[in-house]
Order: sequence, then structure tokens, then C-alpha cells
Amino acid sequence: MRALLQRVSGASVSIADEEVGRIGRGLLVFLGVANGDTERDAQYLMQKIINLRIFADAEEKFNLSALDINGELLLVSQFTLLADTRKGRRPSFIDAAPPARAEELFDCTVGLARASGLKVATGRFQQYMQVQIHNDGPVTVMLDSRDKFA
Repeated sequence: MRALLQRVSGASVSIADEEVGRIGRGLLVFLGVANGDTERDAQYLMQKIINLRIFADAEEKFNLSALDINGELLLVSQFTLLADTRKGRRPSFIDAAPPARAEELFDCTVGLARASGLKVATGRFQQYMQVQIHNDGPVTVMLDSRDKFA
């Protein structure tokens, strides 16, 4: 699984001009599910996401996590994070999990996020979404569950 985190002062997601999710200060998490991913990948990523120290403390150092600041999470499924662009001009998405499995693991990840006690909002799986982002910094970090073995 891959997660692209953006530290935000606020973010929202809309479908057909209807807002379906909004957060204040916290993390916008774009989440892509790869072939072969399991619940262990979701658990690994969520622990990294909520504990990653990318919020500034009083000395402006990255010493605080989303948990430390009681941040909010907006999770949006995004299979394009699995794009393979090594050949040609059109990305290949062969590494992305089939939609049914991807949705299952996305929902699992959302459940883990909610279990953290943080406020959680989401987009809707396999929908065309408009995401409004108020980057804070900007700070953007890519996480990959396959790094857990590195």
C-alpha cells in the first residue's frame, strides 16, 4: 500500500458539488492499494501515519505527530499512486489491486484510522472526486508499506 500524506490546515472532498468530507488541521491521506497487500499493510501504514512526526513543536521542529496535536485525517482512495511510468507515455496500473480488494483494504484502513480516536473523514471509493487542499508548509510525504521490510 502507498500513502501520500499532505500536512494541511484544512481539506475537503466533494462529489458532484456535494461535500462528503472535511477536516481541519491534520493530514490528507491519498491511499493506493497494490496487488498482494493485506491487513498487515494497512496496520503498518496507519501506525506510521498517525505517529509520523511532521508537525512543528514550539521550537518549529518536526517533533509532533497527528496523535500529539489531535489532528484530523481525510482519507481518499487513489489507485493512481500505483502508476508505473517506466515505459511509454501512458501509465500502467497493473500493480493496483482489483477494485473489490482495494475497497476492502481501504475500508480496513479507515477503520484503523477511526480506532486511533482522531476525527476521520473520507472520500468515496471509485468516485470522481474534487479535493480541496490547504497545504501547510507544504509538507508532503510518501509512505509505502513495502518499506516495513527494508
